[in-house]
Amino acid sequence: MNIPVQDIWPEATCYGCGPANPDGLQIKSFLSEDSRYLVATFHPKSKFNAGFPNVMYGGLVASLIDCHSVWTAIVFAYKAENRDLGSQPSISYVTGQLNIKYLKPTPLDQPIRLKSYVEGEIGRKTQVLCELGTDNLVTATAEVMAVRIEADKSLGVK
Repeated sequence: MNIPVQDIWPEATCYGCGPANPDGLQIKSFLSEDSRYLVATFHPKSKFNAGFPNVMYGGLVASLIDCHSVWTAIVFAYKAENRDLGSQPSISYVTGQLNIKYLKPTPLDQPIRLKSYVEGEIGRKTQVLCELGTDNLVTATAEVMAVRIEADKSLGVK
């Protein structure tokens, strides 16, 4: 896929990944070439500092993992149903649980990579595993339970 998966909902205003939120993080995730993972690159700014030089605020680490992982559940649910990404009715997930292990400080002066995949069954509850870090160092890992909801992104939550 050569366009960010988030672009299937151009009106979405999520702070982390909404294309229509000019003040948001604008996370852009892509299906990997082998279609096994969702990957993203984020270019942090110094304003996301944790109070130590060149260290990312932990809440931003959580936000990046959260949005990227929920999109992983969405993408792989569409694939499991043999549907085109974004086809109607929309497939929507929200975060049911977010467990992060902070392994090392995440730097602000280089691109941050995210890589995630579904562990186990894809269903109403889908387990996503995610890692975040630089090209050479994993700084955080997470287990995210994404919960499918009956909602349409274009209409809001029912």
